[in-house]
Amino acid sequence: MVSIESLIRDLVVPLVHNPDAVQITRREEERFMVFDLTVDAHDIGAVIGRGGQVIRAIRTVVYAAKSPYSKRVRLNVVDA
Repeated sequence: MVSIESLIRDLVVPLVHNPDAVQITRREEERFMVFDLTVDAHDIGAVIGRGGQVIRAIRTVVYAAKSPYSKRVRLNVVDA
């Protein structure tokens, strides 16, 4: 099974110019396992996309993936 972190990384890295700046941190909340995605400031537009289309598609794939966590998964894009 592919981990959620590696799935997010595999989806985001091809979109950015600075793949070394991609950081994914995981934190647990009461009802969710939250993944915070941080990218270089110059790449934020490519990750979010026009009208949020790209990040919405990434979230759809991530949320549909089988999760090893008993909690629901959430993906946030964090301003660096």
